[in-house]
Amino acid sequence: MFQLKFQNKTLLFDRPAVMGILNVTPDSFSDGGRYNQMDKALQHCEQMLAEGADFIDIGGCSTRPNNAIATESEEMERVISFLKAVKTAFPDALISIDTFRKNVAEACMEGGADLINDISGGLFDKDMLPYIGENHIPYVMMHCIGTPETMHQYALGGDIHRTVLDFFKQQCQVLESYGERQIILDPGIGFGKSLEANYQLLSDLDRYRYNNLPILIGISRKSLINKVLHTTPDTAENGTTVLNTIALLNGADILRVHDVKNAREAIELVGTFCQYM
Repeated sequence: MFQLKFQNKTLLFDRPAVMGILNVTPDSFSDGGRYNQMDKALQHCEQMLAEGADFIDIGGCSTRPNNAIATESEEMERVISFLKAVKTAFPDALISIDTFRKNVAEACMEGGADLINDISGGLFDKDMLPYIGENHIPYVMMHCIGTPETMHQYALGGDIHRTVLDFFKQQCQVLESYGERQIILDPGIGFGKSLEANYQLLSDLDRYRYNNLPILIGISRKSLINKVLHTTPDTAENGTTVLNTIALLNGADILRVHDVKNAREAIELVGTFCQYM
């Protein structure tokens, strides 16, 4: 059974966990501008924690398609103030920082963050993996291709399980060489993959599970739902729950979501179902 050790807390994966999304940006694809005011952000954090979030994932740089990427200083300015406010209001909460920049990661860890969630898996900033490894920081490694500006221009297909597994193997070995083994794998659903590839990645998680590490699935409100159901991010919660349920049945360990209540209910129902299989 996998566990993550933080400075003052240990999280045991005896059941799937929930990572609640807090975007403090004006331009995120689903909720841009909704929580970039402090009072609304703190209210949303309180709600997510009350509904059962195990982590709050704070992001200050949107990487949605056709979007201008925030500069490092812009991201830093957004994230640090919200991180400090959340830690003050909810000192026991586990805080993840969604960044691909080492300097942002370092500043946030010094500010009380517990986990780094890197959409590039260490590709976008050559200093990220050495920093994470040498400081023994729990780390979410997402599969990615290209650059922040081009990653959504790809539509990877073919043997997508092998592609993702090879990436994890390569990057994990780099990170492990610096001393870090507390790694969570994210296949990067919705990032540079065809619709078929996205659904294939939900079908057999163990085909790309490297070294029996836990797998995070982040599908909340994404285009693989909207392209099939003709929904929008604002109307994709039912589709999100359906696909989260499929992911859980196939072995997902963490769900990264906008709606914590729905994810927690899916986890409870799937857990009950599996008891009677």
